[in-house]
Amino acid sequence: MNVQSAVSLVMDSSVQTVALGAAAVGAVSGGIGSLAVVRRQSLQGDAISHAALLGVAGAFCLGGRSELSLILGAAAAGWLAMMLVGGITRGSRIPFDTALAGTMAVFFGLGLTVISWLQRHSPDAASHGLERYLFGQAAFIREGDLQTILGLGGAAVAVLILGWKEFKLVSFDADFAASLGIAVRRTEWLLTLLIVVAVVIGLQTVGVVLMSTLIVAPAVAARWWCQQLGPLAVLAAGFGAAAGWLGTIVSVMFDRWLDRAVPPGPSIVLLATGFVVVSMLVAPGGLIRSRSCLRVGA
Repeated sequence: MNVQSAVSLVMDSSVQTVALGAAAVGAVSGGIGSLAVVRRQSLQGDAISHAALLGVAGAFCLGGRSELSLILGAAAAGWLAMMLVGGITRGSRIPFDTALAGTMAVFFGLGLTVISWLQRHSPDAASHGLERYLFGQAAFIREGDLQTILGLGGAAVAVLILGWKEFKLVSFDADFAASLGIAVRRTEWLLTLLIVVAVVIGLQTVGVVLMSTLIVAPAVAARWWCQQLGPLAVLAAGFGAAAGWLGTIVSVMFDRWLDRAVPPGPSIVLLATGFVVVSMLVAPGGLIRSRSCLRVGA
């Protein structure tokens, strides 16, 4: 292993496609996930990602075979799951987290059941690799998949920027936002839709099981460095993009040079988690600096 071979590996077109797709997923997830973390609704991403599996299976049953059609099916299921959670909490005494957990379990269980049935009875299911949405297989990202990720992710980021003022007010003080004439419920549902988009574009890269970490970890890491929401969202997007790109490169290096198959999804999530640990230790309010200040003060 040398510098020249490392550069040639990074410049490989197939590696660049996968790395760019993973970086885009990480950036969108980090930026949008920062609002979910601030609102203390981080489990939304977990519920949406698990519910999306049923949408993938449903879209396949209806004839969907392209990446875009499967993603749209996943988005529809994630959105339906969150609407169901909202209806349960408004129409009963069941708390939000309980409704979220129950809905997630039902949708995920149904999704696993349908995919298992398809793999046994549909010859197309195995060739399309529906199971990759469970654990993620970023190595299968191609030019068409990258265009889908960039298109949907770019649209979500554009909506986030255009509605930033409303999203920020609703996230911090919904009552004050309502007093200013902002449609709070509509804004909350739009923010939920953005989280749905961030989740579904990353299913092929990271998978249902690990996607929630990519929504939460970059924002948690960024929050150790800054408290203002705008810089926090930008830094979280940077952490997410770095985790996506570096995780892909590390995975490919292990595979080609060390003959160890390390899937990109777990590598990306581990790097995102590593950013959290490092930030928790060395950030201005982190454990190491806090202990240093205590020793100086003593």
